[in-house]
Amino acid sequence: MNKRRGTSDSLLQLGVLIGALILALLVGAGLILLARANPITAYKAMFTGPVSGRYGITESLVKATPLLLVGLGIVISFRSGILNIGGEGQMIAGSLAGAAVALALPNWPAIVLLPMTLIAGALAGALWGGIAGWLKARLSVNEILSTVMLNQIAFQLNLYLIRGPMIDPQEVAYGTGCPQTALLPRSIWLPRIIRGTRFHWGLVIAIGFAILVYVFLWRTTIGYRMRASGAGAHAAKAAGIRVENYQILAMACAGGFAGLAGIVEVLGVHHRVLEGLSGGYGFSGIVVALFGRLHPLGCIPASILFGMLTLGADMMQRAVSIPAAIVMAIQGLVVLFVVGSDLLIRRPELLRRRPKRPPAQAAAGVVPGSDKGVNG
Repeated sequence: MNKRRGTSDSLLQLGVLIGALILALLVGAGLILLARANPITAYKAMFTGPVSGRYGITESLVKATPLLLVGLGIVISFRSGILNIGGEGQMIAGSLAGAAVALALPNWPAIVLLPMTLIAGALAGALWGGIAGWLKARLSVNEILSTVMLNQIAFQLNLYLIRGPMIDPQEVAYGTGCPQTALLPRSIWLPRIIRGTRFHWGLVIAIGFAILVYVFLWRTTIGYRMRASGAGAHAAKAAGIRVENYQILAMACAGGFAGLAGIVEVLGVHHRVLEGLSGGYGFSGIVVALFGRLHPLGCIPASILFGMLTLGADMMQRAVSIPAAIVMAIQGLVVLFVVGSDLLIRRPELLRRRPKRPPAQAAAGVVPGSDKGVNG
């Protein structure tokens, strides 16, 4: 019976997620109509473009890579009972730190420099996330507020560095002043899996980490304690688990994966730090984690799906010539509806609950909507 109920709950939760996505797209169709465009044409381009050829498929996988890495960090933090809204800032911190190491040691052998660059990016993201975790655990600062504020600090720090101390010397010499760093050493660029595309080995790295996160959360003592802290903080404390320490660890892990996503995006796609590098992946990663039902392995197909939707949104804009603001609004609606549906996912009994009759009617045997009792 319990197994059957668990299967039923899983199907209900999946239905809620799909329903939330459909509702978001329906509201988005209204926005497309306001822009005097055809929603059918727009959504046709959005859903068929990413699977219509090699370019669409490979670009979807390119976009899935940072989404998966950020989503894995979100899974760890949410499972530990703390919310991470700071993926954008953590990605920026990771990309800046990794790029700084690579640019400072350009002549080092790739077998040493590449791991150092990846580790530097992950550590910087972990530090950025750990700040919010420490503020939550030690000073009871709301983690939503702290991570959002840390995002803004990271944005401004990024602009300062790529326009000042870390700007590409060639941009200064040419007088163009484009805000970007110099190209990282070519020896540590992540190689392409398919020639002629941008599809790189970052996705393989991300999938490997998804498996490791699953083992960590469900097969280790630390992972069990983190999940116990998220399932019930008071019960975990009564069992002797130091919940505050695991909250800090969870945010550091979440930030580490976001920082890794940032430097992988640099090494695999852009090969330098640019303005707007995070590309909204920090927020979309939350949707990926929720759509994957907060499971590391579930995040793999969820990240690919939302990578396709992200690419499809760009194709939709070109197909029907709608403003970029409409596309961003539709993407925001998807985030809003999927995140909002988390209440029903966490409490599936709400979907099975039937409306109760008022006590007086129940005692008299009155059926709602009728003025007669069972004997009348």
